[in-house]
Amino acid sequence: MLQKTQGILLRTIKYGETSLICAAFTADKGVQSFLLQGVRGGKSRSNKMAYLQPATLLDLVAYRKPLQQLHRLKEFQPALIYKHVQEDVRRNSVALFSVELLSKLLPENAPMPELFSMAWNYFMQLDELPTDTLANFPLFFIIQCSELLGYSILGNFTPSTKHLNLQEGGFTAQPPAIGPFVQDEDALALSQLLHCKDFKDTTAVNMNGAMRSRLTEWYIAFLQQHTQHMGQLKSLIVLKAILH
Repeated sequence: MLQKTQGILLRTIKYGETSLICAAFTADKGVQSFLLQGVRGGKSRSNKMAYLQPATLLDLVAYRKPLQQLHRLKEFQPALIYKHVQEDVRRNSVALFSVELLSKLLPENAPMPELFSMAWNYFMQLDELPTDTLANFPLFFIIQCSELLGYSILGNFTPSTKHLNLQEGGFTAQPPAIGPFVQDEDALALSQLLHCKDFKDTTAVNMNGAMRSRLTEWYIAFLQQHTQHMGQLKSLIVLKAILH
């Protein structure tokens, strides 16, 4: 059946001499894989390849069959042509980290419309907002993904519950028995991010690069406790270097 949808491109794999297999987080079906034939090679085809970079927002037309794992992509075009994400090193590093996170977290063929809407808006704002406002974006994106998948941090930061406990999954009165240990000022900053309503609000949370790095690693460890396929994020090293 020929169907239209929107998708966030996660990755591509070369297939044969001229084709690609693309994984995309779609609005209606979650993560799906598509065969895109004859897109590699030739001048006109090479122009199309420019729109097949990770994190690209796409309008898709695909032949879908129930219970099929690989669908044939008939047409695609950018839903938004980025002005900055592909060229700006900071934005591109954030984008690559974010699509890797989605690839690790999301199962295939599981519709998640609320998470898709959040991620779509996230990439749009990543392209639009000033570069100096983006430092807290990746950590807030992790928080949003975690909460929409049902992995929320319990409790609130208060003078009596100021310890961030990985084993308990929240703020506690007693420090954790085993690491990773989070400094009080880091726990307070994370609490402030947890109360942000939108990505634009994250600029009001004052953190330096070291704090962001520690909290990002803590949150990834938190997700690794809940999701068996999370594993290590290869793009994290680059992200930490860029947003130091």
